Amino acid sequence: MSTLNLLSILIILVSATNAQTNDQNSWAKRDKRGNEVTTTLQFYFHDKSGGPNPTSVRIAQAAQTNNSSTFFGALVMIDDALTIGPDPLSKNVGRARGLYGSAGLTEFSLIMAVSYVFTDGIYDGSSFSLLSINEETKSPREMAVVGGTGLFRLARGYVIARTYAANSTEGAIVGYNVTLYTKTMYQ
Repeated sequence: MSTLNLLSILIILVSATNAQTNDQNSWAKRDKRGNEVTTTLQFYFHDKSGGPNPTSVRIAQAAQTNNSSTFFGALVMIDDALTIGPDPLSKNVGRARGLYGSAGLTEFSLIMAVSYVFTDGIYDGSSFSLLSINEETKSPREMAVVGGTGLFRLARGYVIARTYAANSTEGAIVGYNVTLYTKTMYQ
């Protein structure tokens, strides 16, 4: 076999492999229009309301809040850890920063305005924002993603949350499954 034929076969094989890889990547990352990326994330949110170093603090409340079974009118500021597992000592991947308020007169539900800021891997410096009702007593529950920055710029999507552990003195650990839709940065 001549060198020219061997070189031609090698070029054809490399081209076929690259075409297959590009098709697989396009299929996994883009929708039918070819201009969106779908990202899925799994992490745990640690809202620590008690103990020596709380990560959630009540900053305001209505006059009747303490008489309400749902704490209606309470407003809480948070800076909570995001980890890869439910154990608070598992790898930290970011912070949830924002606020939530008790918005239910008769059932415990929160209105949440929170940015989830990532500090690890390719998502370091990227964030997405959630603005939604969080019906804490339901599991699972769905919340809306309304924007983002970095790799999640112009994100839209949803969060499926499940309470892993909770008590009134310590706080809560919540598992988050997130699906984000974003525009591709490079066409």
